[in-house]
Amino acid sequence: MLKDKLLSLIVPVYFEEECIEQFITETTKVLEEHSINYEIIFIDDGSKDNTVELIKAQALNNKNLKLIEFSYNHGKQAALTAGITYAEGDYLLMMDPDLQDPPIEIPSFIRKIEEGYDLVFGVRKEKKDNIINVIFSKLFWWILERFTGLNLPRGLAVMRIFNRRFTNQFLKYNESSRFIEGMFMHVGMKQATITIEQRERFAGVSKFNFSRKLNLAFDAILDFSDLPLKNIIRIGSYMVAFGFFAAFFIVIAKLLLIDFQMGWASIMVSMLIGFGIQLIMMGIVGVYVGKIYKQVKQRPLYSVKTITNLADK
Repeated sequence: MLKDKLLSLIVPVYFEEECIEQFITETTKVLEEHSINYEIIFIDDGSKDNTVELIKAQALNNKNLKLIEFSYNHGKQAALTAGITYAEGDYLLMMDPDLQDPPIEIPSFIRKIEEGYDLVFGVRKEKKDNIINVIFSKLFWWILERFTGLNLPRGLAVMRIFNRRFTNQFLKYNESSRFIEGMFMHVGMKQATITIEQRERFAGVSKFNFSRKLNLAFDAILDFSDLPLKNIIRIGSYMVAFGFFAAFFIVIAKLLLIDFQMGWASIMVSMLIGFGIQLIMMGIVGVYVGKIYKQVKQRPLYSVKTITNLADK
């Protein structure tokens, strides 16, 4: 399998001393049993435990194990980007070292992408974790789906494989705020999913807690959606419309129905209309700023899925 091609595994690590050796043992066993040419690129995101020393010790006996050490913690998105940048493989496969996505699924990813896809997502049959993490995870993905408009597969696993053509397109994205899943969807091209097994974490606890997920979801919303800005304009419009309706009702009531003292009602209506107009103006300014934000990112204007009778560029 893949005798003439190289598979690069991209593995970000952060305080993973409890499971890194087991990961290397299980993963290299699968790769060698299937005669896969490989390199495993670990990206240490500023660990202070023995993670780096354990990887270096294994790398002495296996030149296919490679390591990038960050000076300090930059976050998983930066670590993945560094791994993708340094990878030399024809295919790149992302994995976490906790073994929740089992290495035995690697051949399935290779077989699927060899069918001609540019990107293959892994989708978990069932998330095996404690009930709190399961709830937080579902909430995280619901927020992303609801507020970003990204058509991400449900039950998305960390494991996913993509080819060199997809990699080259991805590396054109130079933005500093990076939501990898959103960028993958923005790159587009020919995608597929496969369903994979999942098992419980081999050791330790996940470093991607709810707080980190919430921050990532917030970044994703700001990076890929102008829905909050448009909602501000909608709320302002509703307030102005309701204010004018209330003003009309007060005038009719005063003239035809009830003789009451004018004062607080007219003030409240004026404030409602005034605040509504301010929200509309703020929303419009925000939309313009959002367009400048998108322009500054300098994302590619288009992503080609396939070409016919033309050279690839």
